[in-house]
Amino acid sequence: MNILITGCSKGLGYGLSRFYLEGGHKVYGISRSGNAGLENYPAFYHLGQDLSDFESVRKNIPGFMHELKKLDLVILNAGILNDIKDMKDTSLDEIRHVMDVNVWANKVLIDCLFDELDEIVQIVAVSSGAAVSGSRGWNAYALSKATLNMLIDLYSREREKTHFIAMAPGLIDSGMQDYISGLPGEIDFPVVKKLKEAKGTEQMPPPARAAEIVADAIEKAMNYESGSFVDVRQL
Repeated sequence: MNILITGCSKGLGYGLSRFYLEGGHKVYGISRSGNAGLENYPAFYHLGQDLSDFESVRKNIPGFMHELKKLDLVILNAGILNDIKDMKDTSLDEIRHVMDVNVWANKVLIDCLFDELDEIVQIVAVSSGAAVSGSRGWNAYALSKATLNMLIDLYSREREKTHFIAMAPGLIDSGMQDYISGLPGEIDFPVVKKLKEAKGTEQMPPPARAAEIVADAIEKAMNYESGSFVDVRQL
């Protein structure tokens, strides 16, 4: 398969890239920085790109995709988490930045890919349980993931030949979790406490194991209605 993965340099994106490369597939990775662990794979192609630089994305994607006519799978994994704090303490500038990276960058990329390719079989946007939980402290991140879910649903109605899914990947022991586990104890939000307790346990697998779980869920997701939001823990 030809697979495009954003945010491929670390965390789940890195785990998924290695998983598919080890399976004999071609992976086209997009991230701001590279990763030496992927460069030795002959079937790995990398574009160093800040996805929040929309004009640059529009300029660079055609050259990156110029030899391709079809992508079997697109995994929109790149995303950021703003500081965990109350909504009243979160500025509009912070929210705009998170929305640019977690939502609008994906819209720009999706539009560019459809302009360049004849066929895209499946698009999976990595969402979060925060999109629906309304948990205190997640503010801009939760807003962005809820909007991402709707973005995917809307595209599914326009691009009926492509299967769209927004997917919550479950807990993953990543850099985001390192940040959360390092938060001071006085930040006493329920989900923060839960995540701190899960770190280092089977409830929060490392990226390599999480990639196996998510890849399996991506296959199963094809049985769900295009545009749906699914959680890997419920598949």
